[in-house]
Amino acid sequence: MIKYGFILLALVAVTIGCQPNVEQTPCDPTPVTLKAPQAEITALKQYIDSNKIAATADDRGFYYTIQAPGSGAKPTVCSTVTVNYAGKLTNGNTFDSANGITFGLNQLILGWQEGIPLISAGGSITLYLPPSLAYGSQAQSGIPANSILIFKIDLIRID
Repeated sequence: MIKYGFILLALVAVTIGCQPNVEQTPCDPTPVTLKAPQAEITALKQYIDSNKIAATADDRGFYYTIQAPGSGAKPTVCSTVTVNYAGKLTNGNTFDSANGITFGLNQLILGWQEGIPLISAGGSITLYLPPSLAYGSQAQSGIPANSILIFKIDLIRID
C-alpha cells in the first residue's frame, strides 16, 4: 500500500531557511546541518554494527550506502526531486513506498534533505536515519515513535 504522505507531514512544524513564507521569498539553498543526539547515533551505530551493514557514517548522525552515485548535478535542499522509494523499520517491515513520486525536498524529513543531495539523478542510496532526522517522538501510522528508519531511494530526476 502506498502511503507517501508520511514523508510530507514530517516537517510541518519544522522551520528551515528554505521554506518559503507567505510572501514566497526565494528559497535559500543552504544545506540542513542538524545533528542527531548522541544517544540516537549510538543506537543507530549498534544497529549498523550488529547487522554487519557496510554503511558510511555522516557527521550529522545518519548512515548511508550509495549503490549508484548517478551523474550530473546534485540536488539542493530547495530542489524538486522525483524518486522511487521504500521505507522500512529495523524489523524489515515496509511502512511506505512509491514510484515516480515528485516532492519539494524542503518539504520532506530532515534525513532526506541531508541524504538525497549525496547523489545525482540516476543514483541510488540507502539511508539509515535516527529518529530525530525522521519522525522523532511522533508515531505515524505503521511507524512507532522514536524509530530508526531505513529508506532505499532511487533519484529519478531533479526538476
